[in-house]
Amino acid sequence: MRAARIARTAIAVAVAGLSCASQAAPTAQDKLLAELKRLAERVEKLEKRNTELEARLAAGTAAPAPGLAQRVQALEQANQELAASLESDRISERDPEIAIRLKSIEERTNNMGAPTKLAGALEGIQVEGSVAAVAQRINGGARTDGKAESQLSWRGDLGITVPAGDIGRGTGEFFTQLRVGQGERDSFTQLQPTFTGAFNSLAFQGDADASKTFAIVAQAWYQLTTPLGDSANSPHSLQFTVGKMDPFVFFDQNAIADNEAEKFLNNVFVHNPLLDSGGAVGVDEFGFTPGVRVAYRNEMNKPDWWQISLAAFGAGNGATFGRSFDKPFVIGQLEYGRKNYGFDGTYRLYAWRNPQFEGFDPARGEHATTGWGASVDQRVHEDVTLFARYGQSSSGKAAFDRAFTIGGELTGDAWDRGADSVGLAWAWLRSSSDFRREAAGLVDDEGAAVFGYTPRGAEQVAELYYRWHLNDQLSLTPDLQYVRRAAANRDAKNMTAFGVRALYAF
Repeated sequence: MRAARIARTAIAVAVAGLSCASQAAPTAQDKLLAELKRLAERVEKLEKRNTELEARLAAGTAAPAPGLAQRVQALEQANQELAASLESDRISERDPEIAIRLKSIEERTNNMGAPTKLAGALEGIQVEGSVAAVAQRINGGARTDGKAESQLSWRGDLGITVPAGDIGRGTGEFFTQLRVGQGERDSFTQLQPTFTGAFNSLAFQGDADASKTFAIVAQAWYQLTTPLGDSANSPHSLQFTVGKMDPFVFFDQNAIADNEAEKFLNNVFVHNPLLDSGGAVGVDEFGFTPGVRVAYRNEMNKPDWWQISLAAFGAGNGATFGRSFDKPFVIGQLEYGRKNYGFDGTYRLYAWRNPQFEGFDPARGEHATTGWGASVDQRVHEDVTLFARYGQSSSGKAAFDRAFTIGGELTGDAWDRGADSVGLAWAWLRSSSDFRREAAGLVDDEGAAVFGYTPRGAEQVAELYYRWHLNDQLSLTPDLQYVRRAAANRDAKNMTAFGVRALYAF
């Protein structure tokens, strides 16, 4: 009787524990739960039978059946063996069958509980990463010596988002990004003058030569999101962000033209050319800077929404934590998202000021520049998304003061390759009046001409790629770029760059 009660209690505990775990993963534990219930029913019948036999013997109301005493003795012995077996957690070949099955199920239940506890400890933590490599070659017309050049580079990124607790009704999170890479960061050598910031925006290298791998903590910022109003699900929210960050994570975003690891490689298509290629954003040599940002978001008319944000980032020496907020780069943005005929579109308008801008004339030193821009992405078909950007400089000695980029991406559904896509973009970068007037007379410290020509018109850039998905994590992207009238030089030879990007992302 004691052994049966022990077995029944153990099974009940296992059933209860397994039932709780089954709520999280029922498909993996249904069979175990059913088996435990069958064992419980078997122990209950055994206990009931023993109780009836003991009652009949004690009352003496019925004559013992032939062999009853032997059967009772055998049952008592079995109970004793079961009790002795259940005293130990170890499974032995001499254990009764019911004890072996119970211990086996108990062990499997405990093993299934461990991942559940681990999942609870890791709840809310998000990890994403990628490793990309680019092999690229430019033609001889792109270089001053007329010789073609090839380069190979790779870069890895790991982003981790961790819950950072609550402050009042606000929810905090902490994000950090690690970046590692190898290859020539400054694109190709002996290039003809060009407004294009980089043919390969993915290249990443430190001060050491390209033969050494280099790693940095690219971003590390804290963000607090607080709902406004009486409800935690209020459509109004306020967001505060502070730390080292990439300003383009929060400003000038675009659905198909702001990720060099997956989309366009040329710098003029990754971000607004005036901010990035033109240098008005004022970040450090790797594209990051300390800053603080505040944003208000309104989702009252879902799925439509709008958001306004303002930020101050370190510029010049401040971008490297020298004088972080002495004359910061300031930018404000108004953005609006809505569905047009069932397709998502986002429209952004922004303006900036950088008091520590370095223009095309190094002798002039730092001076203030201001400007404004717009970024639009609109899906117009299930398989087609279009984008456009415009930037205009209002002040400052910028080499080009107008920039317009336009393009689109087509998915491969038409040829039964839905995960593949084709991207095509074109850029127009107009030389500024200051640059056209002064460039021909600029000389370096040794008295040699910096540009040696009189700029006229605009530089034009085009890029075409095909992203071929091998599986959910791996893709290959052949990429072709073309530059006409580089740096507004009508006598410049046309520049072409062909490359292949391999990307593994998770």
